[in-house]
Amino acid sequence: MASFIGLLIRNIKINNPPEVEKKADALRCGILGAARIAPVAIILPSKSHPDVTIVAAETFARKHSIPKTYSGRSGYQDMLDDQEIDIIYNPLPNGLHYEWTLKALNAGKHVLLEKPSTDTESETRFLFAYARHKGLVLLEAFHSRFHPAINRVKEIVASNELGKLKNVSATLCAPWQMRVVGDDDIRYRLELGGGILMDMGCYPLAMVRYVTSAEPTSIMSAQADVFPNPRDDPSKRNIDTGTSASLTFPNDVTASIECHALWHGWGPFGLFPRVPDMKFVATCEGGTVELFNYVMPHSYHSITVTPSRGKRRVEKAYTYADGLGEDWWSSYRYQLEFFVDKVRGREPRLWMEGDDSVSNMEWIEKIYEKTGLGSRPKSDFVLSE
Repeated sequence: MASFIGLLIRNIKINNPPEVEKKADALRCGILGAARIAPVAIILPSKSHPDVTIVAAETFARKHSIPKTYSGRSGYQDMLDDQEIDIIYNPLPNGLHYEWTLKALNAGKHVLLEKPSTDTESETRFLFAYARHKGLVLLEAFHSRFHPAINRVKEIVASNELGKLKNVSATLCAPWQMRVVGDDDIRYRLELGGGILMDMGCYPLAMVRYVTSAEPTSIMSAQADVFPNPRDDPSKRNIDTGTSASLTFPNDVTASIECHALWHGWGPFGLFPRVPDMKFVATCEGGTVELFNYVMPHSYHSITVTPSRGKRRVEKAYTYADGLGEDWWSSYRYQLEFFVDKVRGREPRLWMEGDDSVSNMEWIEKIYEKTGLGSRPKSDFVLSE
């Protein structure tokens, strides 16, 4: 009962964080677009951060008491041109990430960029090179990377407590019964960087790369479930509703990733429904470590360590061992903490370098190539300075 009450209180606080007094020179943030993730990813986390204030948005201004609203055909550019804005949060559709992040950097703004960073490795590489050239901070928003639970699992694997690492697997699958978007959703439009490997698959791929502290060396196999397109609509071509891949890593480590947005049932004719699967497992010579809910570990998670010999144990990690954070901080709040540190010129506890984002996009493209679906189309935007 006590653990249930703790879970309830934690999630209430995540969604209703205490508001703190803002510093006089707090960083001023503008939000591009109307993505549903924005309140969870930046608006709520900023409420408890004294050095960030949301000053401009397109859609959320009235509900969240944001003072400035930018709309209309020139709204995005008007926001970037606003000299009172320091940082931009970009949660636009994937196919618009490159153009509007480049424009934001050109306007002198630091950028928190939703994942996946762009549609191609070359675009991601250029964005981070341009940010370095401008002396600005650019971070791909892999929020879960910054949560203590993910890093506790990485620590256990690296400690050699369970011996040599042999295999890692990560899944992010939603049953077909949980379908919440229609066929015209941006996830199913090729020109907007659609495809579930882009939308959901970037998480398991980034997770296996992070915990192994290495890059894949090859793709042994990759399969995709293709979105039905009986009328051969060009915007629906080569869109996956689910993808799985088997990878090799250095030192004889293997990996598997799987993502599905329309996960079919199991058993005869797929009659038996599945439950959502958000699990990471590292298999070592001397046992396993499993993290349930590596995508949103702040809501609830469990770290189960099962030695081949010895007693199984379950851990939780909502704050860092040295006390950094609060147990109600979401992974987005930790991400914001480290992003602000970087913008302010401080060394953050954790960071995701641009090369890391480039590599994740590189392997997304390679997996798509292996499935036969190919890369998402590059942006035709060219910056004129």
